[in-house]
Amino acid sequence: MHTSTRTPPTTGHRRRWWALAVIALGQLMVVFDVTIVNVALPSIGRDLDVSESGRSWVITAYTLSFAGLLLAGGKVADNLGAKKAFLVALAGFAAASAVGGAAGNLAMLLAARAGQGVFAALLAPAAMSMMAALFPDPRERGRAFAVFGVVMGGGAGVGLVLGGVLTEHLSWHWTLYVNTPLALLAGLGAVLVLPASPRHRARVDMAGAVLATAGLVGLIYGSSTAIADGWAAPVTLSALAAGIVLLAAFAAVQARVRHPLLPPRIVTDRNRGGAYLAFVLVMIGMSGMFLLVSYYLQTIVGYTAQRTGAAFLPFAAATLLASTAVGHVMTRVRTGALLAVGLLLAAAGLAWLTRLDVATAYTAGVLPALLLIGAGVGALSPVAANLGTLGVPGHETGIASAVFNVSEQLGASAGVAVLNTIAAISTAAVLAARPATTLAAGTVHGYTVAAASAAALLAVGAVAVLALANAHLGTETAVSADTAPLTRTNTGQRQDSGRLRGVPGGGAGVDSPASKSYIHPSHV
Repeated sequence: MHTSTRTPPTTGHRRRWWALAVIALGQLMVVFDVTIVNVALPSIGRDLDVSESGRSWVITAYTLSFAGLLLAGGKVADNLGAKKAFLVALAGFAAASAVGGAAGNLAMLLAARAGQGVFAALLAPAAMSMMAALFPDPRERGRAFAVFGVVMGGGAGVGLVLGGVLTEHLSWHWTLYVNTPLALLAGLGAVLVLPASPRHRARVDMAGAVLATAGLVGLIYGSSTAIADGWAAPVTLSALAAGIVLLAAFAAVQARVRHPLLPPRIVTDRNRGGAYLAFVLVMIGMSGMFLLVSYYLQTIVGYTAQRTGAAFLPFAAATLLASTAVGHVMTRVRTGALLAVGLLLAAAGLAWLTRLDVATAYTAGVLPALLLIGAGVGALSPVAANLGTLGVPGHETGIASAVFNVSEQLGASAGVAVLNTIAAISTAAVLAARPATTLAAGTVHGYTVAAASAAALLAVGAVAVLALANAHLGTETAVSADTAPLTRTNTGQRQDSGRLRGVPGGGAGVDSPASKSYIHPSHV
């Protein structure tokens, strides 16, 4: 039996909504920089005399350093304090972007993109950590994470649109230069409105940091090379195998060391685990959609790069509307249901893409899919971001935020690599089986098979997430015994706060927003 006492919701920092705008701007740069150079790659290739394989490294250099260093960046953010880490990351990101914009050769550009990724790996967990601390009240937290969800889900679309506009009307250099004034603006705002963040000095698990970084780099690099060289290529197999072995070693080390880089309880909690899984899956779907629709519009329909970027605006609008709507109901509906709805909406959008053929109009074949997938991403992202740090003590929110961002990068990389492979294999198969099929028709067939595969994966994932995540963000707070402080009962006895049985595996901890505190009588 559990007894509960209600405590009034805690009010956050008085300038928290201004702080949210600053944090969102910083996070937006991290997200849209994944895609902003995509439409500029042909211009970069012509200007710097770079081959197609060399151009792909402009994207890979960023994602490798970003994803590979995220866990280490999360721990650094915890140790430095989130505000200081945020400021350091913004300064570094601005400098790396300026260097990239001025690049006169590929080596300089790749070094700058890798530098952007290094500082993004510090910026992203610091931003999300501050979000968790600034909004302790469940209802305000829901609205704040709705804004954050728009940035997480729609930022990639913004990058495509902005990249097309800057490349066409200025030059590809401005797809990097644009970050410098934005970072400086965010830095000024951070100094003015962000409250000081506590520093949590702790020993750094160097072995874990090295293993995690090397393992994640192996997986991301293997996924990237699979697109160009195939899954059976020695370099692909070697990178993927090394990544898996190193991450397995990392997990073993984390279970044994006294001060782990990533405490196992962060990912073994079923609610947070459900959030991470849901975000991996929706990123597979979203990255697959960007890949398939971009190829379809440019190679089959004949859109220009700028028009292709503009075609994704309805996706961003749907993400905004869905995220805003979910922000109002997030505290009243079980998280598993919201996550499942998001995945099913995205799955429906991907299923709609299976209707494409060489003559399908944008409004009939692409637009409905963009709206459905955008709604799914918008519905899921704020819930997953909120749940991903729920129940984590303050000194570990940085590393929990890093895990959430890792799930985004792994999902995006896997989505592009796997769905591109499925599309290529399906295209080759139909062209071999039906010689009369045109190349364009065979290519579109490959796109539809890849979309169907992603839709099926997300639908199955929705069932799994529904079973895993059952926390209620508005009314339930599960207090983990390993992090809870001692409290007093009305009899004056001291006791440890226990775990709420109604939320298996944990939920919100004592450091999280709470409308109830629960006391387990067995600890009296």
